[in-house]
Amino acid sequence: MERLFLDGAAFLYLAATIAAWTGVAARVDAPPRLVSRFLAIGAAAHLLSIGLRSAALGDIAVATFADALSFLGVLLVIVFLVAAWRRAVAALGAVVSPLALGLTVAALVGEGRAALRPLPPVLESAWFPVHVTLAFLGDALFALAASASLLYLLQERRLKLRRRAGPLRHLPSLETLDRLNHACVLWGLVLLTLGIATGIGWAHEAWGRAAWASDPKLVFSLVVWAIYVVLLQGRMVAGWRGRRAATLTIAGFAVLLGSLVGVNVLAIGLHGKAF
Repeated sequence: MERLFLDGAAFLYLAATIAAWTGVAARVDAPPRLVSRFLAIGAAAHLLSIGLRSAALGDIAVATFADALSFLGVLLVIVFLVAAWRRAVAALGAVVSPLALGLTVAALVGEGRAALRPLPPVLESAWFPVHVTLAFLGDALFALAASASLLYLLQERRLKLRRRAGPLRHLPSLETLDRLNHACVLWGLVLLTLGIATGIGWAHEAWGRAAWASDPKLVFSLVVWAIYVVLLQGRMVAGWRGRRAATLTIAGFAVLLGSLVGVNVLAIGLHGKAF
């Protein structure tokens, strides 16, 4: 049953992607409410799938790489829907929809998806749900910030070329995209900081300090943390805005993706081997 709900979520994310990009290709207003409804219903089905899988497992289902991608995908959709409810950024669905679709499809076909895999006994701890929720919610906010940054760069190029008509004419303003980028990075950094702190506490309890201090996952997380700290400091001290902030946001998310894929696929370090 949980597979059926996940298939349904992927189908709805595909429908949202088609609706959003049909509007772009046809040079007409994409129906923002239709895209948001597809994503909202897809997220509901996605949450049901994760809930059923977690209930069968007895814990949050993120112990495999495929499950981790699935969890990140639904959180990305949720944070986008919250952002679109509060701000005029419905056009961002054209980036979020295919990204959520890609994460969900990767989860469906990923190795380890078929079988339920519990946490190794050494990692069973009260830290687990807290750390996982904080870390993945932070990742979802960084993904939304990177999506907004991508649209910012596209919109800026259009304006420089004086292309006020065309398929991308309904993008949010540069100011709106820059503010969304800043808000997502700020809250993403707060959650990442808490995620790192809880992860260190968990790792210390499970392995002891000597084992986790040089773990590649921690090193990557600290690099991402440093990039976003530099970005926020640059905003406050040097007045970084616009292209520079957008480029650094995308760079930080690229490192984050490299960490997520590299550590888990190559099974390097304690984190990669455990998950």
